[in-house]
Amino acid sequence: MNSSPGPVIVLFLMFGGSSGDSVTQTEGQIILSEAASLTVNCSYESTRYPALFWYVQYPGEGPQLLLKAVKANDEGSNKGFEAKYLKETTSFHLKKASVQVSDSAVYYCA
Repeated sequence: MNSSPGPVIVLFLMFGGSSGDSVTQTEGQIILSEAASLTVNCSYESTRYPALFWYVQYPGEGPQLLLKAVKANDEGSNKGFEAKYLKETTSFHLKKASVQVSDSAVYYCA
């Protein structure tokens, strides 16, 4: 009997900062087919150029650091995910070309 893999469920939450700094990211649950591409938007508001982070929390585990950028134009990659700190657009969008079932998790931009 052939069975195709189920959908990839990727969950997102918004995580805000303090002292007037904040980040805004894609909210809510996103369901994708396996091998689909993923972009999770993350934009920031700050009076300076903050360090930016993506955390991932897999089911039954605590949050763990996925990517970080400490200055403009920093690029990071890990587990097929990529993000670039763009000062001009105040963004640090998370991307993956081909998601897998094992990517089902909650992702936090901070």
